[in-house]
Amino acid sequence: MSEFPPLTHVALTVRDLQVSAPWYEALFGAPAVLDEDTEPEMHHTVFVVGGTLVGLHQHRTPAPPGQFSEYRVGLDHVAFGCADHAELEKWAGRLDELGIARGPIKDAHYGSGVSFRDPDGIALEFFAAPA
Repeated sequence: MSEFPPLTHVALTVRDLQVSAPWYEALFGAPAVLDEDTEPEMHHTVFVVGGTLVGLHQHRTPAPPGQFSEYRVGLDHVAFGCADHAELEKWAGRLDELGIARGPIKDAHYGSGVSFRDPDGIALEFFAAPA
């Protein structure tokens, strides 16, 4: 077999697209490229982020109560890659400009990251590998 194929898209289930779609549009600095019903049970809004599609899904079946938790089996977080620590600092500043609560930049031997959450509490991160 050839090398493992690249990641093409990430799909996140959100509680309310009316809240989440504008939030992600502000974060990404670009409008959605697709906004449609895909089947009777779901509507999705899709953004292109660095060549990867990020889809937001709102199912017709209401989401169970409670916020996202990385402690449940499944998704832990989604990380967006930064070229270096300086770019990571710029993105941390952009989160501040947007009024998005974030943690401090954490440096570790494997890289540096800054964590934040979307309106449903989904864990997101900007990450830079070590130089």
